[in-house]
Amino acid sequence: MSEAVWGPVHRDIVDLLADHPADVPAVVDHLTKLQDMLVRLPPLLHSNPLADFNKLYLVITTSVLDGLYADRFVDPGFLSRLDVEFAARYFDALRLWSDSSLGTPKAWTCLFERTRGPDARPLPSAAAGVNAHINFDLPFALVTTFDHLESEPVDGSDQHRDYLEINKIFADKIPGLRRGYLERWQLLIDMLNGDIDDWYQGELIGYTRDVAWRNAQRIWRCRHDPHLHERERRRLDETAAALGRLLLSPLGAFLQ
Repeated sequence: MSEAVWGPVHRDIVDLLADHPADVPAVVDHLTKLQDMLVRLPPLLHSNPLADFNKLYLVITTSVLDGLYADRFVDPGFLSRLDVEFAARYFDALRLWSDSSLGTPKAWTCLFERTRGPDARPLPSAAAGVNAHINFDLPFALVTTFDHLESEPVDGSDQHRDYLEINKIFADKIPGLRRGYLERWQLLIDMLNGDIDDWYQGELIGYTRDVAWRNAQRIWRCRHDPHLHERERRRLDETAAALGRLLLSPLGAFLQ
C-alpha cells in the first residue's frame, strides 16, 4: 500500500479528516464532502465500494438530522451525541487507513482495501460498511455516549426508545437505497419478490442493531477493566471482519 492511499484525492481527504465534527449538521457536511471525493478516486471511480457505503450512511444520517429538527426523538441530546460519537469512529478508521496504520480496525480494512480493486458490487460493498459500522463501531459509540452523559444503556429507557426509532428510519430508507445498488436483471428479480427483500433487510438491520445494544451493555460492565475491554474490542473486530470478508466474497455477492 503506497503512502498516498487515496490517490489524487489523498490530500483532500486527509485535510477533511483533520477536522472533527462536533454536531450532526457537521457530520452530514463531512459525509457529503467525503462522498464527492470518493467518487473521484481511481481506478474504480463511481463504482468505488467505500463510496457505496458512504452514500447509504449519508442518507441515514441526513434522515436522523431531519428527525432532530422535527422533534421526532424523546432525548435529542442523547441521539445527537451518539450520532457524533458513531461518526467519529468511522472517521478515525479512515484517518488510520490514510496514515497506512496497522491499527486500522480489521472490520474496516476489508472494505478499504477494495478501493483499488478488485471491483465489488455496490450492494455487498454497502452491506460490508454497514456491518463494520454497526457490529464494530456502534457498541463502543454507545458506551462513550452514555459515559459522556453520565447515564447507562438501560432497556426501555427514553434513550433505548430513541435508539429503536432509528430502525424505523432504516426501514423507510432501505427500499430506495437497496434498489439504487441493483443492476437491471437484479431489479427484475426484486420486482418478482415483491416486498420480501425489503422486509428481510429491515428485520436484519433491526436484529443487528439490537445485538450492538447488547454488546454495548456488555462493554459497559467492563469499561473500567482495560484487559476485558480490549478483549471485547478484538472479539467484535474479528467477528465483523470475518462477516465483512464474506459479504465482499463472490458467495456473499451471489447471496445478495
